Amino acid sequence: MTAPLPTSERILRAARVLFERGGAQAVSMRRVADAVGLTPMAIYRHFPNREALLRRISDDSFDEIARHWIARNRGGDVLARVIGLQRIYLDYALSHPHLFDHAFSARRAGARQYPEDFRAGRSPTLTVAAEAVAEAMQAGLLRGDDEWDVAMTLWAHTHGLVALYRAGRFSYDEAQFRRFYEASLQRLLHGLMA
Repeated sequence: MTAPLPTSERILRAARVLFERGGAQAVSMRRVADAVGLTPMAIYRHFPNREALLRRISDDSFDEIARHWIARNRGGDVLARVIGLQRIYLDYALSHPHLFDHAFSARRAGARQYPEDFRAGRSPTLTVAAEAVAEAMQAGLLRGDDEWDVAMTLWAHTHGLVALYRAGRFSYDEAQFRRFYEASLQRLLHGLMA
């Protein structure tokens, strides 16, 4: 028999379900409380306000992507790992659109800023990408450059294409968009190769 989840974890799970279905606007303390079987005031013992709850959901989203990136960023062809990181980002964006928007596209207080926060290693996602880019440069596969700037360029490329696709700026279905995305990523990497 498994132990029951702590209340804070039950609150987070309920909030994430609401978030996944309807975005940040679907998450209210009352709705979360109803889903968990608590009073709205009881939630405040675990999260001081709605913004703290949403921030935790975003932080968990960053951590989830980072875990996938870290797992993918070991051994094998380093250039394939750089590409693989971009595919994970795309997969996450298309599988969790509301979480993606809130974590990566919405203006939020305390959001990390480039370059200071990123170069200081405060980004669980871009740090992994910069490490892979640096390794590809050291292996002579990518031209020598600033690994953080190149990692940010790759992220901007991926994020921009995803944002355009999600905004209806492509007439492609998902499979067609993924093919376009792969070809575009290859073009960009070709320009970065040594």
